Amino acid sequence: MTAPETTRTRPSWRTVLVWTAISIAAAAGWGVIALVRGEEISAFWLVIAALGSYAIGYRFYARFIANKVLRVDDTRATPAERLDDDVDFQPTDRRVLLGHHFAAIAGAGPLVGPVLAAQMGYLPGTMWIIIGAIFAGAVQDMVVLFISMRRNGKSLGQLARDEIGPIGGAAALVGVFSIMIIILAVLALVVVNALAASPWGTFSIAMTIPIALLMGFYLRTIRPGRVIETSLIGVALLVLAIVAGGWVQASSWADAFTLSPQTLVFCLVVYGFVAAVLPVWMLLAPRDYLSTFMKIGTIALLAVGVLIVAPALQADAVSDFAISGMGPVFSGELFPFVFITIACGALSGFHALIASGTTPKMIQKESQVRMIGYGAMLMESFVAVMALIAACILDPGLYYAMNAPAGVLGTTVESASTAVANLGFTISPQDLQAAADAVGEESLVARTGGAPTLAVGMSEILSSVFGGDGLKAFWYHFAIMFEALFILTTVDAGTRVGRFMLQDTLGNVWKPIGRVSWKPGIWITSALVVAAWGYFLYAGVNDPLGGINQLFPLFGIANQLLAAIALTIATTVLVKSGRLKWAWVTAAPLAWVAVVTLTASWQKVFSDDPRIGFFAQRERYAEALEQGEVLAPAKDLGQMQTVVTNSTVDGVLAAFFALLVVLIIANAAWICRRALRSAEPLPSTEAPYVESRLLVTAGRSTGADGSQEERP
Repeated sequence: MTAPETTRTRPSWRTVLVWTAISIAAAAGWGVIALVRGEEISAFWLVIAALGSYAIGYRFYARFIANKVLRVDDTRATPAERLDDDVDFQPTDRRVLLGHHFAAIAGAGPLVGPVLAAQMGYLPGTMWIIIGAIFAGAVQDMVVLFISMRRNGKSLGQLARDEIGPIGGAAALVGVFSIMIIILAVLALVVVNALAASPWGTFSIAMTIPIALLMGFYLRTIRPGRVIETSLIGVALLVLAIVAGGWVQASSWADAFTLSPQTLVFCLVVYGFVAAVLPVWMLLAPRDYLSTFMKIGTIALLAVGVLIVAPALQADAVSDFAISGMGPVFSGELFPFVFITIACGALSGFHALIASGTTPKMIQKESQVRMIGYGAMLMESFVAVMALIAACILDPGLYYAMNAPAGVLGTTVESASTAVANLGFTISPQDLQAAADAVGEESLVARTGGAPTLAVGMSEILSSVFGGDGLKAFWYHFAIMFEALFILTTVDAGTRVGRFMLQDTLGNVWKPIGRVSWKPGIWITSALVVAAWGYFLYAGVNDPLGGINQLFPLFGIANQLLAAIALTIATTVLVKSGRLKWAWVTAAPLAWVAVVTLTASWQKVFSDDPRIGFFAQRERYAEALEQGEVLAPAKDLGQMQTVVTNSTVDGVLAAFFALLVVLIIANAAWICRRALRSAEPLPSTEAPYVESRLLVTAGRSTGADGSQEERP
């Protein structure tokens, strides 16, 4: 059943003027950042181009998809209404659900990817973040949310099994779980690199755990239902934790919170296990409250700072490294590597797990997929734009001194200054030390992972508006805590989702472990999940080539291959449901992401350049190891063996993920061919039409019996 006919009205002259002005502003922004060369330009123009483009995409393209392609129907009851159990399925106010969805999808990707991709210059990253989000990322999130909602909130793996078939479905289940492990490892690695040897940051983040527990019990037993009140208390305590972190760093307690990367790995593994087994209301839910307020508030504050300060972009529009492919942060040419380095800010397969997870079970009306699915992705894309700006306003010498691996830079400001000069940039040892002193850190040399670089850029912008240089250290550690909160909500939630997936899979072999109420099953599967991502995290921390530099290309490939799986499912459903003429909406981004990721996978597996190919890198270090030689940046034979092992594992995984996706796409193409040749529609798992009896007003739902219930 399709949506009822609506009366078309001509837009008013005011509407025409407003959208004309927005279009002109967006065009002006794009014109400046794309055409101006040989002089500095203001980051102001990136913000204008982004906001204008998002507004146009949301108003016109997202509306077209909702009404013409998906044919949303608000007369149709959603699973939240039909299956309302007040636990998993519950109609939720669209504004609250938007915040929940955004908090769940926004992790390290939009923060770290753009910072690393700044090596290529500001123009390629800006174009991919904005255009990719409008035509690929937001489309995937919205369409997958709609498809899952029409099928009682089924997960991505189950959707693949139902719509593509048992072979493609089995490949999707294995691929989704494997890819999730890599994603969680990289997210955790970003946190480790941000907090290593930083007592201020470590103390502040450690305090968020008791704060979240306090919020959980406060909301559960002391003041039930007082979400805003609880969140205000949490935010106030967070600010206090940041200030107290500065006191701790200057006190005798500093040594207790100065932790090595290896120690932080074990801390995160223990935290991930505990967060996965504790009741959701105790830790995860209050952390979501904190995260939502902090994420949206901080990015809005940063955007205001950029508009007021209008800092100049120090990076080139397109750098020499984009052409040569031999950058110190990561190796590889602009195509395809900028498109996998910037993943979550433009297109993220991880989002499809959320769009087919909790969100479709809570949405009130079908038309809200536009605001929640498409709109939340645009919000994340803007986060990525702000991260790119924060990296590109830094002096290039400082940027490379922070993001090149320690094996290239050495451990002192003098060695880092010399290494940066060899790259074609200049920064003196005194300036490097002054930059570290300004933000309250002992050193900023080789602080890879993107998080410290973003924090320095944010502190530059925010201190220019609020407090001056005297508050630069506060804003830096505020940014570190903000990033860690940003990421931990994804690590702990992702670990729990991984536990659900593993329980479902193993439950087919042994039924007790599949019962979510059986405590031993919960503990065993949680331990297996954290052990899996903990292995890759520990390997990344100990990798002499720089763990983030090694793992992030694999992370980007895995995440984008997951997006290919989601878009394959979406395209198959459109074809099977008789909407072939609109299938290009998902087929076009599918074709692009498949070409990009499979090209990147091929290069990472088969390239004979050891700076790019995993197996070429393995062969080079293995041959030297047999001769007893130590190659830089390794410092001993043990580190040589670490490079060999990590390169082998990364290469095998890159090939494995690519083969799975090729299998899924081929299986889906066969299903689409059958659908087009069949005289009758192929079987569909879409739930039957049930008329909605839920009347929705702002913040209130009215049932069929006329009773009204306040929704949180």
